[in-house]
Amino acid sequence: MTFLEDATAMQGDLVELRKRLHHHPEIGLELPRTQEAVLSAIDGLPLEITTGTRTTSVTAVLRGGRREAADPKTVLIRGDMDALPVEEETGLDFAATNGAMHACGHDLHTTSLVGAAKLLSQHRDTLKGDVVFMFQPGEEGFDGAGVMIEEGVLDAAGKRVDAAFGMHVFSSQLPSGLFTSKAGTVMSASHGLFVTVRGAGGHGSAPHRAKDPIVAAAAMVTALQTMVTRTFDIFDPVVITVGKFSGGTKRNVIPDTATFEATVRCYSEVNEDLLASSIQRTLEGVAASHGVDVEYRFKPEYPTTVNTAAEVDFGADVVRNILGEERYQEMPHPVSGSEDFSRVIAAVPGAFLGIGATPPGLDPDAAPMNHSPRADFDPAVLSDAAAIYAGLASRRLDVFAEEVAS
Repeated sequence: MTFLEDATAMQGDLVELRKRLHHHPEIGLELPRTQEAVLSAIDGLPLEITTGTRTTSVTAVLRGGRREAADPKTVLIRGDMDALPVEEETGLDFAATNGAMHACGHDLHTTSLVGAAKLLSQHRDTLKGDVVFMFQPGEEGFDGAGVMIEEGVLDAAGKRVDAAFGMHVFSSQLPSGLFTSKAGTVMSASHGLFVTVRGAGGHGSAPHRAKDPIVAAAAMVTALQTMVTRTFDIFDPVVITVGKFSGGTKRNVIPDTATFEATVRCYSEVNEDLLASSIQRTLEGVAASHGVDVEYRFKPEYPTTVNTAAEVDFGADVVRNILGEERYQEMPHPVSGSEDFSRVIAAVPGAFLGIGATPPGLDPDAAPMNHSPRADFDPAVLSDAAAIYAGLASRRLDVFAEEVAS
């Protein structure tokens, strides 16, 4: 394969595209400027391009020159494009200034997928099937993958894709250039919990004449933590983190209501089913003990990301063959973040890989992590990621062809 050599030659162009995307981040499902940049970058390539109707997604299909006429196989590779509502504090000369930030590295994902589109287009005559490039908006809580699936991305080549691969960069925890993954559950499921406690307001000096919703809500926060440790197996963990708590207008006024919101993470379907009933029991029990009312909404978001074991082994081999044995390391345990790519590999066999992108000179254990306003990523991984994306698609089509021939 010459993917790595060709990708290295385009590193300068990839860096410039990444800077352009990073400087103008967009949030959610509507990313018109990002979509324009992607369409411009892949213009002129032999791709069949469609754009989303409910999102500013880009789907591109590359028809291989050596595809089997009877049953051409198809591989999907995905890069997400959206940013976060974070005020950037990196000090980079191309830092964003619009109140949004590519604090999770999606600008690198998009750029690497553009690089892969160029690499595979250059080697189109060797491809033994088709490749679908999935440029996805709205990963950060907007379920862009779900929307693209509903709009037909998995069947964009005319039939259901046969395998799918995605990757994610990390600004800490992993040395730059190290790829990692594992079979089975690789990322947690994500849910939202939204709680409103209704009491009866009064004077802060006479709490016995009121029904204090703040005290009750605070007790619920504590009770939820205890519920986790006393309900769920420590070897099948659950995390409930309250990130927002609101109530009251003045220190000596007991308000009528208090609210809080939490993110809920788990790693198995068994716990997803158990969580709803356990949260209900806990919240309603605490409310009754305080004489207040509680309303809550438990909102399922992204399911667990579950890798197909065979595709993980295949991906590891591709990394080792292209970059070297030392560049792949098995992930010791799942990552506590969540991903809507989970929907793709719940529908078709596939794997999700992590890439270390800790900037040079920083300790991976101490560097600002993804979602931090100071998160930075080593651009040196761009060409490697592009080569691996291309290698995953090309080599998987080769294996499919070998299986058919045998």
